[in-house]
Amino acid sequence: MTLSVWRYAHLTLAVFSAAFLFLAAATGIILAVDAIQEKIPSHRVTNFNDITLAETLPILKKTYPEITEISIDHNQFVTLQAIDKNGNDVNAYINPTNGKIIGKPEKKSDFINWITSLHRSLFLHETGRLFIGINAFLLLLISTSGFVLVLKRQKGIRNFFSKIIKDYFAQYYHVVFGRLALIPILILALSGTYLSMDRFHLFENENKTETENSKPQQKSFDFKKTSFAEITKIEFPFSDDSEDYYTFELKDRKIEVEQYSNKIISEELFPTTKILSELSLDLHTGRANSFWAFVLGLASLNILFFIYSGFAMTFKRRASRIKNKFKAEESKYILLVGSENGSSLRFANAILKQLTEQGEKAFMTQLNDYKNFPKAEHLLIFSSTYGLGDAPSNANKFESLLAKYPQTNAVNYSVIGFGSKSYPDFCGFARKIDSILEKQKWAHRFLELQTVNDKSAVEFVNWVKLWSAKTEISLSTTPSVYNHIPKGLQQLMVLDKTMVLENEQTFLLTLRAGMRSQFTSGDLLAIYPANDNQERLYSIGKHNGNIQLAVKLHPNGLGSGFLSNLKAGEVIKTQIINNHAFHFPKKATKVALISNGTGIAPFLGMIEQNKKKTEIHLYSGFRQKTEITQHYQDFALQMQQKQHLKNFHLAYSREADKHYVMDLIQMDADFFADLLKNGGIIMICGALAMLFDVEKVLDQICLSINHTPLSYYKTQGQLLTDCY
Repeated sequence: MTLSVWRYAHLTLAVFSAAFLFLAAATGIILAVDAIQEKIPSHRVTNFNDITLAETLPILKKTYPEITEISIDHNQFVTLQAIDKNGNDVNAYINPTNGKIIGKPEKKSDFINWITSLHRSLFLHETGRLFIGINAFLLLLISTSGFVLVLKRQKGIRNFFSKIIKDYFAQYYHVVFGRLALIPILILALSGTYLSMDRFHLFENENKTETENSKPQQKSFDFKKTSFAEITKIEFPFSDDSEDYYTFELKDRKIEVEQYSNKIISEELFPTTKILSELSLDLHTGRANSFWAFVLGLASLNILFFIYSGFAMTFKRRASRIKNKFKAEESKYILLVGSENGSSLRFANAILKQLTEQGEKAFMTQLNDYKNFPKAEHLLIFSSTYGLGDAPSNANKFESLLAKYPQTNAVNYSVIGFGSKSYPDFCGFARKIDSILEKQKWAHRFLELQTVNDKSAVEFVNWVKLWSAKTEISLSTTPSVYNHIPKGLQQLMVLDKTMVLENEQTFLLTLRAGMRSQFTSGDLLAIYPANDNQERLYSIGKHNGNIQLAVKLHPNGLGSGFLSNLKAGEVIKTQIINNHAFHFPKKATKVALISNGTGIAPFLGMIEQNKKKTEIHLYSGFRQKTEITQHYQDFALQMQQKQHLKNFHLAYSREADKHYVMDLIQMDADFFADLLKNGGIIMICGALAMLFDVEKVLDQICLSINHTPLSYYKTQGQLLTDCY
């Protein structure tokens, strides 16, 4: 049976039973607490299992002239119904060793009775009991299907309790708590199902055959060897007449005993179904053991969590549904996705959005929907791996479809695998796809297989850079663009904005940070200028504890136009996004900062925050000298005086002495070669085109002087970028 069948069965059962399970779990928690409280205070005497009838019954008879009944409940509390020496009725908990009263039985409160009735029958009597019984059985099926899903995810029972990779809160704890609560929930479901079946007399025939009286030979009842722990009830003789007898109810039988000779008159074995019913009641309610009642309470609490997390996972998958602007038949770029929880789909969606915004005809679909794409030139495959090397549920047909539908035109392909290095078969399915495509006559590898560990946006950006450079299509290389945007916006007030002059297209904007705002230079500020899902991201510089942005005003620019029209005192809704991959390195002794245009904003904040006086060299390129660039020079001079900045190098591309930032780097080639060789860090922020040019120059410097490619220093984490 396929994984998707198990998943849909699991979901379908949960949907149909969710309301009933919610009520059953919520009331079950209350009843579990009541079962624990019932044992406080305890009326159970010590060494109860060692107390025999022979040593206690004479004492009780002497203390109480007339005893009607003694009962021992599931808590091993002994209840006596009798008349004392003063002729008073007694109905109390007693110490069987001396007959002393130690407590009074209390009736259940109206609230607990109400909860019990709701839990058992929904106030619908037998009809309600039927509904509850059916849902107990559905819970059994849900637990079983969940168990199978975990087995498939973990690749067998041996790995059942192996590490679970955390995709997101609901998914992670749904699996973790599911494994821990599986046994208690299975017991709850199985015992609840059995109690319902027994309630409707589905075992009636078995009862008739097993409850026939047996006529034993003249055996005597051994009062000395029978302990109170074996008894549930004792009915005493009505008189001293020899024909009156004791009736003892044990766990598995009912015995009638002559009161003088102690001979057994009759012995009635309880049917197996009655014994199972009592056991099921103990297991289902936790009435016999406070620890088990506590476990059942936690299991019921987990059921409530599973209802929430299960639906949260479902809605998350639905929210990640694919929305295409172009049809498959007309698209040049085909994006195929294999994703179990929607994470890979999120990365692919970000690429699809950028391609369509740039006017490229792109189409995205699941790997299981692979077919002929008549105008396809590029095949981009984003796939996670389910469990230990298996295909996700929406990609398990891809291999057969690939053989069935060979492409008619030559197509370039790139495979990006998503997984976790905690698993031995890291990106196993993506590697399999890559090797299969390599054997197709129509398929040409465009890039080597790229892998992404634990949904790292930083690692994904490595593929973006390679693909963008080779296709010359500018895609964002800012990692946070591919991260999940957290919910919840905060309001920030505009403190100051520089004037935008006719010949100056850049302005500085300062926003007051909220008291709870936690950010640093290099983080991102998300704004929503159209009050919808159209998001714009800007790099943050931390200035005097507030947020400072450097913004270039673009004609008809949605984000820049919105920010340009703001006035001091206005409030906007924003989201601060942690961009830890572009934070200033704490342990570095020498850092070079390279920017163009508005990319200088986070660097200004980093320099201001440089309390450790790390050696910083700033290289920036602009078109021409303006009031803004003069402001940057004045700021740099102040920071140099405070020893927060070592050098500031400026290049102007449209002044008489025409230079680009790449020229500044080339002039200081020995400095950059030495910096990288000795473990220094280079940070780059600005336009994506600038990044490609800078990396090209740096690579030439590294090869000619250090005889080492720039890629080596990248793998050492010495090159940090935030470009767009």
